[in-house]
Formats: sequence, C-alpha cells, structure tokens
Amino acid sequence: MAFTFTSSSAIHGSLSSSSSSYEHPKVSQLGTFQPLDRPQLLSSTVLNSRRRSAVKPLYAEPKRNDSIVPSAATIVAPEVGESVEAEDFEKLAKELQNASPLEVMDKALEKFGDDIAIAFSGAEDVALIEYAHLTGRPYRVFSLDTGRLNPETYQLFDTVEKHYGIRIEYMFPDSVEVQALVRTKGLFSFYEDGHQECCRVRKVRPLRRALKGLRAWITGQRKDQSPGTRSEIPIVQVDPSFEGLDGGAGSLVKWNPVANVDGKDIWNFLRAMNVPVNSLHSQGYVSIGCEPCTRPVLPGQHEREGRWWWEDAKAKECGLHKGNIKDETVNGAAQTNGTATVADIFDTKDIVTLSKPGVENLLKLEDRREPWLVVLYAPWCQFCQAMEGSYVELAEKLAGSGVKVGKFRADGDQKAFAQQELQLGSFPTILFFPKHSSKAIKYPSEKRDVDSLLAFVNALR
Repeated sequence: MAFTFTSSSAIHGSLSSSSSSYEHPKVSQLGTFQPLDRPQLLSSTVLNSRRRSAVKPLYAEPKRNDSIVPSAATIVAPEVGESVEAEDFEKLAKELQNASPLEVMDKALEKFGDDIAIAFSGAEDVALIEYAHLTGRPYRVFSLDTGRLNPETYQLFDTVEKHYGIRIEYMFPDSVEVQALVRTKGLFSFYEDGHQECCRVRKVRPLRRALKGLRAWITGQRKDQSPGTRSEIPIVQVDPSFEGLDGGAGSLVKWNPVANVDGKDIWNFLRAMNVPVNSLHSQGYVSIGCEPCTRPVLPGQHEREGRWWWEDAKAKECGLHKGNIKDETVNGAAQTNGTATVADIFDTKDIVTLSKPGVENLLKLEDRREPWLVVLYAPWCQFCQAMEGSYVELAEKLAGSGVKVGKFRADGDQKAFAQQELQLGSFPTILFFPKHSSKAIKYPSEKRDVDSLLAFVNALR
C-alpha cells in the first residue's frame, strides 16, 4: 500500500522555489486559494503564530532533518483548537454512523486541519481524495512506496496528481533494513515464511514514521472488505496501534469515512464523478498491494483473496490495520479450545455434514456406491463464506444426480488430521471422491463459481 502526502492547494512553490518553468495546475477546485509567495511563508507573522511555523514533517524521526512535507502544504490550513484531544471519539462515531462519506470527510478536515492526512494506496480509495476535494478544504495525502508496486499503480499516482493539481508525498522503507532482509533471505522470502516480515520493513515501519508527524489519518477501510478483520471498524476511533505527534497511547485518531459503504457503491461514485482509477481493476484486480503479493480475483473468490493467496486465510492484513485483529480472535470469531464458535455455513438439506469417522470411512472405501464432493472449511474463513452461495447452488444442481455433496469442518482439533490425510493447504479445499477409487482428487483451481465446480465434477464422475 502506498501512502502519500499532498495539499489541495498548489504546493509546488515550496517544492521548487527556483524553478520558473513550473506552471500552476489548471484543475479548478472548490475553495481554491492562491499559494503564498516564499517571502510570505517566512514572514514573522507566520513564524510567530499560535501554531508551529511549520507542522512537524510526515517523516518525523528525532534528530533528522529530511522533511518531505512542503512548507506551503503545512501552513495554509486553518488553526486547530487545543480541545481536539479531549474529544469523545466513541460518541462521535455513533453520531456519524449514518453520515455520508462527504460529511465525515468534512468533519475530519475541519477538526484537524494540517494535522491530518489521507492514506492513499493507489486502489479504489482514490474516492477519499475526491471526497476531500469536494469539501473545498485544504487536505494532505500520503502514500507508502514499498519499491514493489505495479507499474500501473505508479501511473495512477501521476494521473491523480495532474487530475487534482496536487503533489503526492511518498514514504519509503529504510534502505538498510531492506538490504538486510534481501541479503539474508532473498527477494521472495515471503512466499516461504509469511508476508509479515517483509510488510513490517516495507510498509509498517514507514507508516509509523509517517503517523508520528500527524494527529489523525484517514483510511479507505470498509466493513465489507474483510468479514473477519474489518467487519466492526467504526467511522472514527482512537488508533489502537500507532502513535501520533504527541506520542503515547491515544495520541492518534483514525477516520474511516467509507466504513459503512458497499464496494459497489464506491465504484458507482467513482464512475459518476469520472475519477481516475488504477487500470489493474479492469484486469480483475480488486484489492491492490505490492506486485509479488497481488493477483486478480477469480470467480467465486472474496476480494481480499487476491492478496497473499499462498497463505492460510486467518488474517489477510499486512500490519497497517493490525488493530483490527484481536489476540483472542481469529477473523473476528471467539475461540474455544481451538475451534471458532461462530454460526455454521453451507447449511442446507442438499449438503451432508460429515464427521471425522465419516470422512475416514470415505478414505477407506475403494468401491463407493456413489461419488462424493466434499469441501473442507472453517466457518470463520471469509473465503469459505464467499463461496457459500456457489457451493450451495452446486449442491442443488447435483441433487438426485448420483453425486453426494458434503462438508467437513477442518479447523480447530480437526486441522492436523485434514492436513495429513485430506491434502488441506488452506481454506477452502475441495475434494472429489470417485466411485471406483480410494484416492481423493483435490480440486486444483481457485475458480469457485458453479460452472467451474460443475465441470470438475462432470469430468470425474
């Protein structure tokens, strides 16, 4: 995810005060104002104002002077009152529960002025920039450049800058840390030992440095993005994971203006406003991150299944929103003796619920009376939830055809057995037990639409 800082005002004067060839952006904006001349920026009036002469840089590490935030982008926003920190944000979240994203964005920018910024990943959260633009208020945008993004994502950054007349400010990972990781483990270690370490170096630590220069940030998280890890995100909250400008717990506020918006409605908004989007979306990509860890979503898959697809489905998060994941939960489900106590899925008369002895009998039989199709699943898994509709429809189509359709809950105490005996790699895993064979055949594709599953069954029945 790339995050970027920008101001809706023209900030190029501070980026290159000596350049005379740079022209003012021609994009009209609500609430547009003329950028301050350099002498004005350094005037005693500004330097002695109530606020800091310049807001602490986004890259706010101590004893460093490598700020990437242009001074023009840090002065023009209105002053922020000292009472902001005492706000009851839990109460505010309830008050804004039914507010539109535009109302939420306006409230956030009004409250925090220069001390808030939009986190832009180069995916559909470009909608956040459009909402900020529509408020007519100055705004800042930041993006994390991990060094592993798709070319199409970089192209979108350039297009967005020109469309809104802004400058996106990028946060980069520490080169020494990246070198140490790559030299020690290679370029693609995340395929072997999980993505968390790479994400921590390339994304989480740069984000932490960025947020230390802010009092609030704005994200594009939605509840429907991940039923397990994002289903309870509020409109606004005290950030549970990161620290802000003043340091310590409770020093950073997190705004999620589109938390209650469905993904399809975000896209309706983008199309209606003719907002530039990542060209990867037209190629089947929904959730877009780093190039090695992102791929198109196939039929029947959840949108987050295109991320880190080689891993188990417990927590499709990179660490930027780790506060969504609670220690005592797995994808939002409370744990009891290793088994999630959540409502079951695939619950229909056409699907047989198999116990461990029942599955063991299937494995032993070499001459079955009828073939079986069985899904190994966990009810808390959002990818199992995403394919529930197609699997239930498939069971209805196969009813009376001579093919039995079953399910086996393979998490908790049954997971080790499923991994050793049933080829379980990740949830969901689909097996076909032929009529005249003792060996179960694993469904090799990740297309989980009805037609693809039916083709698999018909080829083997």
